[in-house]
Amino acid sequence: MPRKKTTRPRSRLVLLLFSLGILAAAAAVAAIIFFATLPSVKPLRERSTTVTIQVRDWQGKTHPFAVGPKNRYWTPVGRLPRSLKQAVVVAEDGNFYQHQGVDVPALKEAIRYNWEHQRLARGASTITQQLAKNLFLSREKSFVRKFRELAITRALEQELSKERILELYLNLVELGPLVHGVGHGARFYFGKPPAELTARESAFLAAMLPGPRIAYNPYRNLRRTEKRTDHILRLMRQTGALSEEAYQLALAETLNIAGLERKVQQTLEIPALAVPGDGVGDSSAEKIEEAEDTEAAEEVVDPEPESSLDASVDGALP
Repeated sequence: MPRKKTTRPRSRLVLLLFSLGILAAAAAVAAIIFFATLPSVKPLRERSTTVTIQVRDWQGKTHPFAVGPKNRYWTPVGRLPRSLKQAVVVAEDGNFYQHQGVDVPALKEAIRYNWEHQRLARGASTITQQLAKNLFLSREKSFVRKFRELAITRALEQELSKERILELYLNLVELGPLVHGVGHGARFYFGKPPAELTARESAFLAAMLPGPRIAYNPYRNLRRTEKRTDHILRLMRQTGALSEEAYQLALAETLNIAGLERKVQQTLEIPALAVPGDGVGDSSAEKIEEAEDTEAAEEVVDPEPESSLDASVDGALP
């Protein structure tokens, strides 16, 4: 009898260890497959390289989009004005030059804020995370997609410089109906290349980034867009990106965007455009997918709290 009593626990232990071994092996295989199927970011290290991704226009149709110099609106980081880079950083990711892809303090603050307000009103995606989503991921909402986003974000931070990440991001962002990248956005709204943008024009483009379709569409919510523009200018002054004189001049400036409403409406009525020529040059026909698309419900992401923005932004930017 005693022998039979000790046999069962041992059998159970063996079965448990065997099951754990199977689970561990399955997890290892899943991890290998997961990392093996991640896209490589190494080609993006070469500034002369152009890669083509698939993006959606506002009618939901997909088109090839050139990420690199073969895109006629591509603007190298050296030709982007300091004010534009500063405006985007303080607006979208105040700790961009300090974190390694994920802004943990901002994430904690967003969780706390959303919990207190019982709604998803504030996000914490960094510029690098947004770039990972825009370049490689779909709109699918799942844990696997989130894990892929984090893994790609880490790879981008390891392989690319901060300035290269910012260059890619600014040449992909959506700024209006069938308008993507600051090179196209500057010409569409102000009829000039990015290098000629004023501080207020730069802040205006940055203000639209959370929701250019509805929330910060200047032709649907101009007052809201201008209010956020002023908020961004205030943050630029607080971080030292603007002098007091430059700040006051920016506040007093009147944006020359009159007459564009008709142009926007005409653009919205045009069917999704085919990409002409070599198939990679016309960014007016593309839609970079927003990873956290809350605009359907006209949800407005609250601006970053001023206290969470790092005051060293000015020193980090070249």
